[in-house]
Amino acid sequence: MTESGGVSAVTDDHALAAELAGTAGRILQGVREEIGFADSRLLKDTGDLRAHEYLMAALAERRPDDAILSEEGRASVAGKGATPPTANTADEVRLQADRVWIVDPLDGTREFSEEGRRDWAVHVALWEKGRLTAGAVALPAQGKTLVTDPAGATVVNVTGVEPLRVSEPAAGRLRIAVSRTRPPAFVQRLAETLDAKVELVPIGSAGAKISAVLLGEVDAYVHAGGQYEWDSAAPVAVALAAGAHASRIDGSEAVYNQKDPRLPDILVCHPVSASTLLTGIRDVSDALPE
Repeated sequence: MTESGGVSAVTDDHALAAELAGTAGRILQGVREEIGFADSRLLKDTGDLRAHEYLMAALAERRPDDAILSEEGRASVAGKGATPPTANTADEVRLQADRVWIVDPLDGTREFSEEGRRDWAVHVALWEKGRLTAGAVALPAQGKTLVTDPAGATVVNVTGVEPLRVSEPAAGRLRIAVSRTRPPAFVQRLAETLDAKVELVPIGSAGAKISAVLLGEVDAYVHAGGQYEWDSAAPVAVALAAGAHASRIDGSEAVYNQKDPRLPDILVCHPVSASTLLTGIRDVSDALPE
């Protein structure tokens, strides 16, 4: 597939999500090489724009009947001519659509703009008739793409394709991924309430954090500091396919394709840890943001 939209006739949504996320990741790697790291704002803006334009054009070509919600898009206005290639589907159309692609062209712009950092990602997810049915999280600087497939989930890397299944944490220990720049106070309080040795592990983007859970590098990701649908849709799709627990921090299902795309909190972990973490979160709920 080419960067302008491609010629491959992929019909499988899992494979398409992986292809698009991987290609956008290669575009971003190219932007890093082209621009360098001296001007972080230019690097961030150029990366966001090029990955967004690629994904919007590719989806318009490959899935022309589907709706799109991108972090970098702006909603179009229904009934006013053709949707621009870079614009999100109009809300009134998107909210009635059976199939909606939810994408984050560059998750972790801060990390992307810092030389040597590998904890940033590209997200491509499909919300279909009320559920996440396909998704891919590319970790371009790590040479990996985590993707759903009909049988579960896989991780694609330079050595090939391997099954992906969330691993159970070691007894008496929990490694919890947190923001590297602003770890939330409630997670620190949560750690104090748990009957386990807790290590808070700073990681960059949301996609990189959830991927770290699925790859066994940490045991959980707990977040309540504010996010949007594009921050978690693809990682949650892969997490669920890999057998992980993924929910809001009150235990309810994470629901996507809403009029207001804010989805401020998320919990991803092995199912064996879910009850303990949800109970602990309730115990420190007075510290959570309104």
